[in-house]
Amino acid sequence: MAGAGASGRDKRATAARLKTALGGESGAAAAGELRALLERVLAPAAGPAGGGEAAAAEALEWCRCLLSGGEPWDSFVQAVRAYDPATLCGLVWTANFVAYRCRTCGISPCMSLCAECFHQGEHAGHDYNMFRSQAGGACDCGDSNVMREAGFCKRHRIKSNSNVPCVPKDLLMMSELVLPQFIFSLIQHLREGYNEPALDLPSEKDLHKILQVLEPHVSFLEDLTKMGGAMRSVLTQVLTSQQFYKDLSSGVGENACAKKSHEKYLIALKGSGLAFPEDKIACGMQEQGAGTSTLAVQGLAGATATSGQGDSSDEEDQDGSQGVGKRKRVKLSSTTKDQSIMDVLKHKCFLEELLFWTIKYEFPQKMVTFLLNMLPDQDYKIAFTKTFVQHYAFIMKTLKKSHESDTMSNRIVHISVQLFSNEELARQVTEECQLLDIMVTVLLYMMESCLIKSELQDEENSLHVVVNCGEALLKNNTYWPLVSDFINILSHQSVAKKFLEDHGLLVTWMNFVSFFQGMNLNKRELNEHVEFESQTYYAAFAAELEACAQPMWGLLSHCKVRETQEYTRNVVRYCLEALQDWFDAINFVDEPAPNQVTFHLPLHRYFAMFLSKAVKCQELDLDTILPDQEMLMKLMIHPLQIQASLSEIHSNMWVRNGLQIKGQAMTYVQSHFCNSMIDPDIYLLQVCASRLDPDYFISSVFERFKVVDLLTMASQHQNTVLDSEHERSMLEGALTFLVLLLSLRLHLGMTDDEILRAEMVAQLCMNDRTHSSLLDLIPENPNPKSGIIPGSLSFESVLSAVADFKAPVFEPGGSMQQGMYTPKAEVWDKEFDPVMVILRTVYRRDVQSAMDRYTAFLKQSGKFPGNPWPPYKKRTPLHPSYKGLIKLLHCKTLHIVLFTLLYKILMDHQNLSEHVLCMVLYLIELGLENSPEQEADEEESAGGQERCHDSWFPGSNLVSNMRHFINYVRVRVPETAPEVKREPPASTSSDGLASSQNSGTAQVFSLVAERRKKFQEIINRNTSEANQVVRPKTSMKWSAPGATPQLTTAILEVKESILSLLIKLHHKLSGKQNSYYPPWLDDVDVLVHPEIPRYSHGDGMTAVERILLKAAVQSRLNKRIIEEICRKVTPPVPPKKISSAEKKTLDKEERRQKARERQQKLLAEFASRQKSFMETAMDVESPDADIAMEVATSEQHVSEAIYDCVICGQSGPSTEDRPTGLVVLLQASSVLGQCRNSTEPKKLPTTEEEQIYPWDTCAALHDVRLTTLQRYFKDSSCLQAVSIGWEGGVYVQTCGHTLHIDCHKSYMESLRNDQVLQGFSVDKGEFTCPLCRQFANSVLPCYPGNNMERSLWQSHSNKCMQDLVQEVEDLQEQLGTFPSETNLSKEMESVMKDIKSTTQKKYTDYSKSPGSPDNDFLFMYSVARTNLELELVHRGGNLCSGGASTAGKRSCLNQLFHVLAMHMRLYSIDSAYNPWRKLTQPMQDKNSEPISEELPEVPVLYRDVSSLLLIQILTMPQPLHKEHFTCIIKVLFTLLYTQALAALSVKCNAEDRMAWKESGALKKNTSSGEKSWELLLGHVISELSKGKIYEEGETEELTVVNPDSVECYLQQFCLPFLRITSLLQHHLFGGDLPSCQEDEEFTVLASCLGLLPSFQSAHQFTSASCLDWPVPAFDMISQWCSELASFADRHPDQVKALLIQEPKWDLPRLLQLPENYNTIFQYYHRKTCTVCTKVPKDPAVCLVCGTFVCLKGLCCKQQSYCECVLHSQNCGAGTGIFLLINASVIIIIRGHRFCLWGSVYLDAHGEEDRDLRRGKPLYICKERYKVLEQQWVSHTFDHINKRWGPHYNGL
Repeated sequence: MAGAGASGRDKRATAARLKTALGGESGAAAAGELRALLERVLAPAAGPAGGGEAAAAEALEWCRCLLSGGEPWDSFVQAVRAYDPATLCGLVWTANFVAYRCRTCGISPCMSLCAECFHQGEHAGHDYNMFRSQAGGACDCGDSNVMREAGFCKRHRIKSNSNVPCVPKDLLMMSELVLPQFIFSLIQHLREGYNEPALDLPSEKDLHKILQVLEPHVSFLEDLTKMGGAMRSVLTQVLTSQQFYKDLSSGVGENACAKKSHEKYLIALKGSGLAFPEDKIACGMQEQGAGTSTLAVQGLAGATATSGQGDSSDEEDQDGSQGVGKRKRVKLSSTTKDQSIMDVLKHKCFLEELLFWTIKYEFPQKMVTFLLNMLPDQDYKIAFTKTFVQHYAFIMKTLKKSHESDTMSNRIVHISVQLFSNEELARQVTEECQLLDIMVTVLLYMMESCLIKSELQDEENSLHVVVNCGEALLKNNTYWPLVSDFINILSHQSVAKKFLEDHGLLVTWMNFVSFFQGMNLNKRELNEHVEFESQTYYAAFAAELEACAQPMWGLLSHCKVRETQEYTRNVVRYCLEALQDWFDAINFVDEPAPNQVTFHLPLHRYFAMFLSKAVKCQELDLDTILPDQEMLMKLMIHPLQIQASLSEIHSNMWVRNGLQIKGQAMTYVQSHFCNSMIDPDIYLLQVCASRLDPDYFISSVFERFKVVDLLTMASQHQNTVLDSEHERSMLEGALTFLVLLLSLRLHLGMTDDEILRAEMVAQLCMNDRTHSSLLDLIPENPNPKSGIIPGSLSFESVLSAVADFKAPVFEPGGSMQQGMYTPKAEVWDKEFDPVMVILRTVYRRDVQSAMDRYTAFLKQSGKFPGNPWPPYKKRTPLHPSYKGLIKLLHCKTLHIVLFTLLYKILMDHQNLSEHVLCMVLYLIELGLENSPEQEADEEESAGGQERCHDSWFPGSNLVSNMRHFINYVRVRVPETAPEVKREPPASTSSDGLASSQNSGTAQVFSLVAERRKKFQEIINRNTSEANQVVRPKTSMKWSAPGATPQLTTAILEVKESILSLLIKLHHKLSGKQNSYYPPWLDDVDVLVHPEIPRYSHGDGMTAVERILLKAAVQSRLNKRIIEEICRKVTPPVPPKKISSAEKKTLDKEERRQKARERQQKLLAEFASRQKSFMETAMDVESPDADIAMEVATSEQHVSEAIYDCVICGQSGPSTEDRPTGLVVLLQASSVLGQCRNSTEPKKLPTTEEEQIYPWDTCAALHDVRLTTLQRYFKDSSCLQAVSIGWEGGVYVQTCGHTLHIDCHKSYMESLRNDQVLQGFSVDKGEFTCPLCRQFANSVLPCYPGNNMERSLWQSHSNKCMQDLVQEVEDLQEQLGTFPSETNLSKEMESVMKDIKSTTQKKYTDYSKSPGSPDNDFLFMYSVARTNLELELVHRGGNLCSGGASTAGKRSCLNQLFHVLAMHMRLYSIDSAYNPWRKLTQPMQDKNSEPISEELPEVPVLYRDVSSLLLIQILTMPQPLHKEHFTCIIKVLFTLLYTQALAALSVKCNAEDRMAWKESGALKKNTSSGEKSWELLLGHVISELSKGKIYEEGETEELTVVNPDSVECYLQQFCLPFLRITSLLQHHLFGGDLPSCQEDEEFTVLASCLGLLPSFQSAHQFTSASCLDWPVPAFDMISQWCSELASFADRHPDQVKALLIQEPKWDLPRLLQLPENYNTIFQYYHRKTCTVCTKVPKDPAVCLVCGTFVCLKGLCCKQQSYCECVLHSQNCGAGTGIFLLINASVIIIIRGHRFCLWGSVYLDAHGEEDRDLRRGKPLYICKERYKVLEQQWVSHTFDHINKRWGPHYNGL
């Protein structure tokens, strides 16, 4: 038989033979042979240890052959696939895969689809999003347990099994025999490779090595799973069969190798702290005996009997790594724990052991994918889920020890989410495998490893233990996968019910929750700042949210109906038991320990939320589930402590604890946490308040907030517990808390929709919000499964009801807005609720922002002009269960506090603020709105007052107490206080006891004493041993320290009631006497309809008026008393004497005023200077701004141009030795090269077919032309026949500011020394304009010029054409003398160098001999051409608009021309070759030209006329005379016209040519022959016919029939030249450009240039009438044509191509983008890069040419440049615009800097989605794209975008 090393053919033969044998009689023998063969091939020796890679490949080759029974593998795969009944997609993906989630189709929120299934399903209009998978996942298409069938894609809609044929037996026969051994060999490899980590250094390297070797094996298995259902069922059978496992792996038998591996397996089990059940029975017995349910804390004794050796080692290594400063860990013995869950594992099949090793090896990705790929097989799914549950504890232990816990967590969840999202499966496992017990026990066990003693309350004797948030377990969120699984299964109703019915589980769970109760305790630092700010708080908040709150929300979502009352009772009962245990454990009696706070009270919150649910949904009677009064008193203490601490933190009393404590206060109210933290806390306090004695509750509040001592009528007091600087904000805090407590109705009767609306209004009032930030800020139920999904229908409908959408707009500065929602006017009017805003603000400034916006609304709508107070908003009615809350508003204690505060505010005592008054009034108004019952209006007799001498107020109803007058108050004051000096009034005796008998004197009232008394009563009622309980803390706490002055008692005469105080306050606020006049005296209706809109918005006076009105409405007596008070006119207040201190402040004011005026003057000067700049720089598009340099021509008397230097501020002319320069930005540009000659813009390719080829761009065609010319003609003359700079041309723009060049140098020096990181590089000469901060990189010297020149040179002269031609020639002959070495010339040279170095060398070198002067010559006049052409583009491609456009005002062509001209004059043109001669003089004898070897010059008809124009003008001495300029234009126009005729003649067909030729010949001798195009055309045709020009095949036919079309063609041909020339004339000589219609552009420009004789009437106008020939036309034409004819003889094929120039270019455009972003994303995000053929990590696409590039990809790096930077240089000469595919953002590269520009794709709500985080569908925003294109064309990226950074070539 063939050995292991057999060749492929032998293998196939052997396989075929065995397959046949197995089918026949000798089956058993064949099976034995097969087994032996496999053992040899797959022996572990051949694995990692042996031949390594080769051996593995060999083994797999064998397996393939055997499986397919000798068939070719591919055909076997096809055969098996045919039997795939797949109705599930089941595609498994790993992290970073792009998948979809559709909330409309999903049943489980974890539902996800692969892109293919998503796009093939019908999800239009659904609520879906695309997301990048974090942990990996699998496609759920076809699984009706997880998603609705309507969402299935076309492939997975068909129901299974109906039409799939049965699998033939022999097809998979071999698989059933080979696979068990293959899988066993895999397990053996895993056993072999695993070594228990020595000490504590895991041998991770070894593990990775093994996994690498096994990679092909696992991939092979994965391929098998992809063959479909038939193969999967074979695999399932193999993996789950217990028989196979027994036979192969038990280690019994003769195979030594197998024995050894079995031993290793047992060692691994033991090392994991697991053991076979046999070993455990003994210790299990004694456990059960000792079982009790208490949590005994065994000091620090370490591990107890329960933990096997695995645990104790675990303990030690964790303790070892604890580091300094951590407290010792506590170990619990929770002895009832089910031993079997934690420590026993028994493997009965391959699947179980495979999972065991998968866990041991920390979930290798390949293994996970294989195990998940099997899931579509139903039997496997169930078996695997049970196995997974069985290993749950082991997973937890491995996870805890893991060093890569993040990766591992993701992989665990990748598996578990597939298993537990399915309700049916979860229910089955819960019933059969105790899933819930396992999960809860495992979680409890996991947390037990990091417990410490709680230091809350009683540090020494506390028995409570909490988790230590500093441990890795919490800090790294390691518990996350387990908790997430738990939340997942609780979302299934059937499972949650089991949990809620199981009392044992509830007890364990409350036990678990109590570990978090009081964690992360903060102690206030009183002396110095903490040295180390611990950041553990975030771990604590995350832990409470994930481990406590989310499961709680999960459970709550199943308690929605009456039938579920029992569940709530269970939870509340065990919750209260746990709380009672907790109070006992921390030795809590009645006073919280001072200066301590924990934000974590999950038990309180469970209790509160279940109470709320019980009342809201289950109609339970609240009182039946509430505990007794004493328990309520204890329950309220800690939540109240948190509220007081929040106030302390905001008052900066915790500042020594560092920033982190502020972080905690903010997180506590932040939108993701608030409804699991602050909301339940406030609700619990509301419940306590509604059931406890109101006086007790109110006094507790003020005591907790430490402001009791402040509530005295005396003007001075001592506060023993609070510094005076904190008093005011703590008092504000206490009152604000009371207002919140009494006004919030979130859990007290609002419906869900009302809550949503209130939340939304609060958020919108603080700021306009985008849709996504609103979704984020509105607290949703944190458990995703609870059914309230944001984005659900109610969210959208509420949003449209309360807000208006503001579409995204642009600011001129370029900052882009998102689409925002802003509150509707009626929302501000009726629904703005400051209370809700205060509750929901994380930052205090947001409250202010809401008030500012409210103020603005009132001003705008004319409702109230001044500074309004927060409006009072009516509340939804209270649910009957909470009616007791109203008692707080009607208790004497509160009324005394309100009275005292009103009095103090009126008397201007210190530490009171408008906010305090606002809250006091708010509370009074709340009391009036919620009065218990209408009081009887009995007339009270004087005797009535004596009845109640013992206290301040007669009853507890606010309405009647408001009118009660209080005459005298006894106060305790320091001896120094002013009150002491006064004699007590005669009516009272000084003896304290006696005075209290006197009518109307109120006693001193001590809040604290009252509170103690109340507490005592309750405790006595509840327990007989009260004397032991109350510890005498108070005496000690309230005694004043010795240093303070002694307190004495004084009696104050008050004689006020609340009503009288309010009325006086009104006077005080208005600043007028008797300002309050009862409105009902004029209009009785006010009392009937008190809801008057005029009172709803306003300031304090309005509030007082509103309250008095309400008081009057509620009681006739109050009405009468108000009227009486108003009648007693208060005596006028004497005018104040100005004290010396005040005088000082007045002086100060005056001085300040003067300083301000001085400053104003300076600013005004600066402003006028800035004005011109603002107009130019800020708005790219405002044509009416005039520029600083354009000095108006009307100022004739000024002889020289005057420039202002923006650095030194001096004005003066630019001189040779101190030149001035313009601030300019030089940039290389290829925008012109991007013009195409089609008007249809190109689209960005989104399929393989749509590639873009850059053949038809302007740059490409110009390039081809130059190359062709260089082939046939002399190089130096070629370089003057064209312009370059279409690609990489240099564009010069200025902001219009000037500076002295020496000033600029020192400015640069200072920038260089200034080490601040600027966004530009000074070494490259970059800077920002000192005045307008616009980016620049050079200074263009201004030529010392005379303003008179312009007017002089413009005078018309009467010289004839011939003279002028001669003058021009003479001027050109003058050699440019090299200018003397002045500063000016030096600067001109240096700026020329700058211009040259702006662009890359390849864009300046076109000559064949490198470095020839012709090159420089070409480059220089091309710079002028580039700038003219670009200005034309900015003007929209034509000059119809006229005027000095925006482009004009940034232009510096005049200065640029001088610089270029000075340099061009240095190159003299040899007079023989001077093109001017060829244009103006017929050659004498044609034959004298020797036929030399060298190439001829370029024929005149092939030269580019615009280039000639620039050459002519720049080689003339500057400044140029206007007449010479016109002369040059006239001559060049004759050439241009001839070119047009020649091109036309080539284009028309032979008959037409003949016709024109003849008609021309006829008219030849008419007078105006030279000005008729017919004649000239005829002449051109006849001249050209002499050569072989017309012989080559016909070119594109231009059927010219009528003269009009010819005329039109000729005009179009000449227009580009006329436009360039007009622009040039405009810049050189001033004068405006005329505006005109498009059809008359030619005429207007021609007359503007002086080509058109003015007497021409328009109707008979022809273009030929502009011709002005310097010499007889026909001679000239003949001469020019003869050059062509001689060229045609040599190269007939090229003649035509060079003649027809394509002058018509469309404006440059970016590529058109598709409407929907998904089109781009789907095509590009998986596309491979053309250079490196990989799929780039960050793909990007160039929006100018459509090239696909790798952003930051090292794969495509060339000479240290990454691909994007490289492309930006090749495509845009340094400017690149790239769309980043994975982020939807556009990035701009400009030279060495880059910036993020923003996105042009927005979602339906007008928002960007950077990085596609939300994954909503995105649509193109045309306006934004237009702006991007505008900035590209106008070269203003540098000015408009502000955030630039260097890219170091790494993009």
